[in-house]
Amino acid sequence: MRNTTTFRALATGALLTAAALGLSACAAPAEPAEGSGATMADVMFVQMMIPHHEEAIEMSDLLLDKSGVDPDVVAMAEQIKAAQAPEIEQMEAWLDEWEVGMSGMDDMNGMDHGGMGGMSDDMTSLEEADGADAGDLFLEQMIVHHEGAIDMAEDVLDDGQHPDVRELAESIVSSQADEIEQMRSMLES
Repeated sequence: MRNTTTFRALATGALLTAAALGLSACAAPAEPAEGSGATMADVMFVQMMIPHHEEAIEMSDLLLDKSGVDPDVVAMAEQIKAAQAPEIEQMEAWLDEWEVGMSGMDDMNGMDHGGMGGMSDDMTSLEEADGADAGDLFLEQMIVHHEGAIDMAEDVLDDGQHPDVRELAESIVSSQADEIEQMRSMLES
């Protein structure tokens, strides 16, 4: 399982890099509004994190529609939805404030599930799984998904400057690392 998780994490990282390169090739993102305090790194992070969070919510919804799932796994899916939905709203508000929207992301969304690529097979597997198998699959997939979010957040901490974006990125690193540990513990028990 560890080799599979490592491979999936590397694959997710490669896909996120490809998505970022694809975005720059598809359309040049609009510069943030003058005086906003946001950099292109901040904008790219927000534009990529919105569909990433939407995908986590979609994964959670798939799990929550199932019966026979461990209540702890159900609680984790609910926790993820409760945390990420308001973050999406905040990030969308920043894009409006910066006057950039999701420029270029519409082209990427057609690539595959929220522009993250490679997740549609995982989503199909999760959709088809039942009960305990669905719970385990959700945990495995969400660990990889969270690792991708942490990588994105660490990148913006290196290059971004907007204080609110940096605060969100720090929160993502901390909270999702904690959730990864909880999910790994659930898988082991």
